[in-house]
Amino acid sequence: MNRFVDEAVIDVASGNGGAGSVHFRREKYVPRGGPDGGDGGNGGDVIFEVRANLKTLSHLSMRRVFHAENGQPGAGRRKHGRNGHSVRIPVPPGTLVKEAESGRLLKDFSTQEDSWLLFTGGRGGKGNWHFSTPSRQTPRFAQPGRPGSQCLLRLELNIIADIGLVGLPNAGKSTLLSVLTNAHPRIASYPFTTKIPNIGVMAYYDQDILLADIPGIIAGASGGAGLGLRFLKHINRTRALAFLLDLSADACLESFATLTKELGTFSRELLRKPRVVLGTKLDLEGAADNLRVLQAGLPDEQVVGISAPLRQGLPQVQRLFASLAAAGS
Repeated sequence: MNRFVDEAVIDVASGNGGAGSVHFRREKYVPRGGPDGGDGGNGGDVIFEVRANLKTLSHLSMRRVFHAENGQPGAGRRKHGRNGHSVRIPVPPGTLVKEAESGRLLKDFSTQEDSWLLFTGGRGGKGNWHFSTPSRQTPRFAQPGRPGSQCLLRLELNIIADIGLVGLPNAGKSTLLSVLTNAHPRIASYPFTTKIPNIGVMAYYDQDILLADIPGIIAGASGGAGLGLRFLKHINRTRALAFLLDLSADACLESFATLTKELGTFSRELLRKPRVVLGTKLDLEGAADNLRVLQAGLPDEQVVGISAPLRQGLPQVQRLFASLAAAGS
């Protein structure tokens, strides 16, 4: 089972430039040949690349050092040293690149940008033939290569999605995600089955709508209870929210109050996002009565009753999600 890793500290460095060569022509019929030391190669660059197939930073927890290759030194006959190979660091969309010590944000991969050059490798030094003059015909020196750049970086992943599914544990988020999308999250009847955010793509006519199933939020989550702050931050990048409330329980209104309180405590911006309220498990006994109570208790909210296994109410949910995605973009 792949671990979900949303933070990583890595050591990155571009390559040093290769030294220029000090060399003189040595040919049979040219006893006093001039300088012909070649230039050193440039050091490799440090390049970040966004890979849509990556959903986590787990690959960076296994390899923490990314150093580009140094440039090779020059040689006689003006032979240029080979340039060092660049190091390419793959990251998922939504990755933040920060300086590890200061926390200063260097790059936010929330856009469709595919790559970013962080450091250029050190330039290779010039060979001694560059320094030949009429008064100095045999220069016995060359330029050293310039050093590359190095630093420690902290990478943080904030999942980007159109709709974030939020709710208490066992509210039916994973079931809805599995029915609407191509995702196959783990589903069970006990709390905190979902321990990592799950992502799925809902196809709606010519739209692809990204849904994120956020692990269950409980009272005190904004202070670290349950799975706590670790996953609340991922809701920040969603364009809209769907609150899922279990209609088989009698405390639907209290559940909604708990969710809004925890989200608002974490960030008031979350409560300003477009949203819809979904009453789940409509097929269970007493759920229809609880749906009416929920609709009456939340007159300012758009409340829809659904049963994901029976696909009851799902066409309306798809239309709503498409509208919310467009409103939040």
